[in-house]
Amino acid sequence: MIKSLYIENYRSLRRVALELEQLNIVFGPNGSGKSNIYKAIQLMHSAAQGAFSQALSREGGILNALWAGRSRQQDVRRMILAVETDDYDYELQVGFVEKLPYPTLFQLDPVIKEEKIWLSNQRCRPSALLMKRQNQAVFLSNIHHEKVTHSGAIYENESVFGQLGEPHLYPEVSQVREMLRNWRFYHEFAVSGNSPLREPQVGFRAPVLASDGANLAAAFQTIVEIGDEDLLNAILNAAFPGSRFYCDNPGGRFQLLMQREGLTRPLEPAEFSDGTLRFLCLAVALLSPRPPAFIALNEPENSLHPQMLPALAKLIAEASRGTQIWLTSHSPELARLVQQHTACARYQLAMSEGETRVERLA
Repeated sequence: MIKSLYIENYRSLRRVALELEQLNIVFGPNGSGKSNIYKAIQLMHSAAQGAFSQALSREGGILNALWAGRSRQQDVRRMILAVETDDYDYELQVGFVEKLPYPTLFQLDPVIKEEKIWLSNQRCRPSALLMKRQNQAVFLSNIHHEKVTHSGAIYENESVFGQLGEPHLYPEVSQVREMLRNWRFYHEFAVSGNSPLREPQVGFRAPVLASDGANLAAAFQTIVEIGDEDLLNAILNAAFPGSRFYCDNPGGRFQLLMQREGLTRPLEPAEFSDGTLRFLCLAVALLSPRPPAFIALNEPENSLHPQMLPALAKLIAEASRGTQIWLTSHSPELARLVQQHTACARYQLAMSEGETRVERLA
């Protein structure tokens, strides 16, 4: 479980420290920094996958990702992302390329300045430091608890996680990497009119919904066969009274069908509304037969009619029993409805002079 997050000098997040609970809901107006926190968490996930530079480039690069508040100072040269979990603490510091003695066009590449792993809540003890990276030098503890220096080449623009692949030598580093890699993120589902979700797809057993929802039908059927089918049906009945969803696979291609009262034939995915398809993706993602330790959801209420919020709230509350959830939302009403089912931490965001301010509500 994630106990706390710390983000410094990332976009509107000058210094943000958050204590997390099992279910965490963040809401605020447009432009208050909700998505910035979500993306900062996602950057740590990308670092564990060896794709930090690629992920940061989608944000416009290090120059655009650094603190962009009104009082920005010239000495703001590093972005810090840190997470504290039950077992380990991890910190990543990112900055600019130093002045090089040779010509290059990559002067705005992100550079990993420091990267550290500690035993949880023991940063003051030198023996609790399991890995320390300073630029391209890495010092870490091996399986024999010996302090060693990694002899291989380390690329400056990527995390250690994407470059050390010896779990038999450095088990703690491997455990932290796998923890970060197993986080799941759901932000956009491909629900447009020409989406692949609306066409039959070759399927295989899928206990995890893809981040874009592309394997929805197969993931739905996987829950039916090896997951909590009763809970899935209860959530869908609450969201779509008088309707029944089931999976078919004519010719080996999977597709979801919707049988509604009063209709003589089932509706195919091409006929589903965007909101219907989006809710199905959320239900299948959150009721995965292989739940992760942590899921981040960004504005799940988008495209949904207000009448569907009670079902969405119940879905989120039920999923939080087995998975820690980070939820950003525009809707205080959704937060209120979730609280009717389970306890949660609520954070209200506001923007002041270009800086995100976070208030934890009682």
